[in-house]
Amino acid sequence: MKQLLIGLGALVAIVFGVLVVRTLMYGGAPGGVQQVELPETPEISAEIAAEHLTEAIRFRTITLQGGDPRQGQEGPWLELQAWLEETYPAFHAAAEKETVPGGYTLLYTWEGSDPSLDPLLLMAHQDVVPVNIGTEGDWTGAPFAGEIVDGYVYGRGAMDDKGSLVALMEALDALARDGFEPRRTVLLQLGHDEEVSGSGAEAGIALLKSRGVTPVMALDEGFMVIEDNPITGGTLGLIGVAEKGYMTLRITVSAEGGHSSAPPRDSATVRLARALVALDETQMPADLTKSPTSDMMRVISADLGFAQRMAMANQWLLGGLVESGFSGSPQGNAMIRTTTAPTMLAGSAKENVLAQRATAIVNFRVHPNNTVEEVMQHVRDVTSDIEGIEVAPLDGGISSEASPVSSTGNRAYGVLAAVARKAGEGAPVAPALVIGATDARYASAITEDVYRFAPSVVGPADLAGFHGTNERLSVENMGRLARGYAQIVLAMDEAAE
Repeated sequence: MKQLLIGLGALVAIVFGVLVVRTLMYGGAPGGVQQVELPETPEISAEIAAEHLTEAIRFRTITLQGGDPRQGQEGPWLELQAWLEETYPAFHAAAEKETVPGGYTLLYTWEGSDPSLDPLLLMAHQDVVPVNIGTEGDWTGAPFAGEIVDGYVYGRGAMDDKGSLVALMEALDALARDGFEPRRTVLLQLGHDEEVSGSGAEAGIALLKSRGVTPVMALDEGFMVIEDNPITGGTLGLIGVAEKGYMTLRITVSAEGGHSSAPPRDSATVRLARALVALDETQMPADLTKSPTSDMMRVISADLGFAQRMAMANQWLLGGLVESGFSGSPQGNAMIRTTTAPTMLAGSAKENVLAQRATAIVNFRVHPNNTVEEVMQHVRDVTSDIEGIEVAPLDGGISSEASPVSSTGNRAYGVLAAVARKAGEGAPVAPALVIGATDARYASAITEDVYRFAPSVVGPADLAGFHGTNERLSVENMGRLARGYAQIVLAMDEAAE
């Protein structure tokens, strides 16, 4: 017995030693991230950029679920585009502008002097989501007035995505005024309907593909530098190297109807409820060992306590604790797995009539670890014991696979990481998965290097305005954005040397 206890003690000591050594060796940026020295930029005024953002917000380029603007409804888009041409004359003189067929998406081409270099593709979108009826009075600054209050530009689209659109224009116009002549062609695509489908961006990318264009990098909205972030509590720069896919299923359960005075014990509605509970309790599996989640964990571990860092460094033993920690918040859970979200329900047409067909619409955001077909099979497996159930894609619904995961070992990522560190005053920078959908997903058709990042610094109060009340962007951030985009253009042009 004594020898057994000694052996067990030795084994525990060895395991503990392995845990500690692995923890001490764990952390740091992903391997191969290039160190880039950022160039100086022309002088850019944050105040002027903010004033221009207020003007852009006043154009009500609102897209609704029914689709993009059609004839007779395109006025705000055309007015915004005319305003861009008037406000940024230097860039418009240097670049060729065209409207992508089939909508109001704009594509600018600032021709470089070296045609052998793959172009740089910058992206933003013109449209915004509507404001919930009855909430207009809850705003500090009216949603479409474009007001500056206490150092913030308030209005729908300030962050999503007219802030980036205006900042890109500020940067490119400043470079053109300063006499910059690119060696690498610069492309700027401004989608017109990102908030409903992104058909304009899809058509623009298809147009570039037909011309044989293969960008060195595509850059769109997505992440930024986040203060008081929910992962570490500090400041953290996140660069989106991938984004989730999208799929919506219709789950229908059929049963006998009849009068509600004599209900059966297993009605269609009850069976549907059981199906939804089963899906909620049987989530798609997570895999924290793959990029970008694994790379993000390595970076953030330096700002976490020793116990948390130990768990991340030793997932062979403590992986369940790490998964549980991420799963504890909706945002964390969404970063590690395909999510399941029942959003719409339908049943009987009257309160005293039993439903013959009970239906749920369930939305899935597909993780790069999964495919659309795997999600479909998962739903069928989980609900297979429910009588009368039918699972099918939503008629007319959007279905897209998750994007590929872009590299962190090239110059493009190195430039973005340098810009993020500068904006965040030395804060750590990590690759991450964008849990929503952006126009960037289409760019994967023409380049392997697609990133989602805006060089701004935002806190929880700013993030709460996305698609909500009091959407805002600070005047200071307008300067950061414009200077950051100018640095990206210049630094990627230097790669030609």
